Amino acid sequence: MTTSQPSRTDARTSVETVFRMESPRIIAGVTRVVQDVGIAEELAQDALVAALEQWPRDGVPDNPGAWLMATARHRAVDLVRRRENYARKLREIGRDLSVTAPPEEPADPEDIDDDLLRLVFTTCHPVLSAEARTALTLRLLGGLTTPEIARAFLVPEATVAQRIVRAKRTLATRNIAFEVPYGPDREARLGSVLDVIYLIFNEGYAATAGDDWLRPSLCEDALRLARVLSALMPKEPEVHGLTALLEFQAARTAARTGPRGEPVLLKDQNRSRWNRMLIARGIKALSRADATATGAPGPYVLQAAIAACHAHAYSYEETDWRAIATLYGLLAARAPSPVVELNRAVAVSMASGPEPALEIVDALTAEPALRDYHLLPSVRGDLLLRLGRTAEARAEFERAASLTRNERERELLLRRAAEAS
Repeated sequence: MTTSQPSRTDARTSVETVFRMESPRIIAGVTRVVQDVGIAEELAQDALVAALEQWPRDGVPDNPGAWLMATARHRAVDLVRRRENYARKLREIGRDLSVTAPPEEPADPEDIDDDLLRLVFTTCHPVLSAEARTALTLRLLGGLTTPEIARAFLVPEATVAQRIVRAKRTLATRNIAFEVPYGPDREARLGSVLDVIYLIFNEGYAATAGDDWLRPSLCEDALRLARVLSALMPKEPEVHGLTALLEFQAARTAARTGPRGEPVLLKDQNRSRWNRMLIARGIKALSRADATATGAPGPYVLQAAIAACHAHAYSYEETDWRAIATLYGLLAARAPSPVVELNRAVAVSMASGPEPALEIVDALTAEPALRDYHLLPSVRGDLLLRLGRTAEARAEFERAASLTRNERERELLLRRAAEAS
């Protein structure tokens, strides 16, 4: 059954919107059939093309996501049937792929029937480089485009494109199983899995491009995966740390945009709109991380502790910035990166004033990885403004606006530049 026939433009918009939301699940579901993530992605794209042809003519289905999944799976079954070894595979698996659900996994107390989670662990296989694992999973699970991934990595688009192509080829030629591994294999892939989930959440939390500041579906998928992973690996403090971090961050979502979808900075947010239930969940997850820790806290536990400081403050002025600056110092020692150092500078500016923070930021201007990173001039502009150096601040905000590809963020930065005049 379909809805009334929409205009061609409306139907195309519906197709693109639904596909953006559902493509990770479609790819994951089809991968179970064809056992090849590259082919699964192609079949998902075929389903998109079919929808672009049919929906403007026949109307948008009542359940468009299910329509796309069914179409992609049917094409997957047809592909498997055409393979020369289909008859042998059919006897081995003992089922008709076109009418029967995928077989249950072997009984295991820790087993989770979640194709998206299987997709994460498959694309985070150690046969791939760390960069390739993250890029491929963001592409397939997060639904990010190559330019968006390049932006998240702060690397050229051509580099990301090559990583994705090579990663899919490697998984296919090495016959990597579509599974959630157990034992040592699972632990070996955990770091990459956590990084991927975090990057997916970040893309939803502050979109790198487009007209919207937030992409809630990405945040929801990342948070759901983190929660599932916490249940799967209850003795891993970093898993609980990541889950706590995402719970705390997700709690702010409703307050992060204004009536017209414009970004609202942390200091201007109405904290009564923060989701106290998610904050409570974050506190609980962070407690689990502390209870399972056997050594120094890892990067995600430290970031969760920073987020907890914000969550516990009922106003911006009540925030314990000295504690946050100290935690960022620990994080910089545990997992050094230019972005962590930039965040530390912000905390230092609140704890000790803009002058020492500006010294930290100025030292980062020579970092190649931050050359086109819009938050560097944005932070520098804020510090200069607080020091009364308005002309320099305006130039920094304008530079930041020229670097971001998110329209909402560009509007905010240009407004700040105008206010600095």
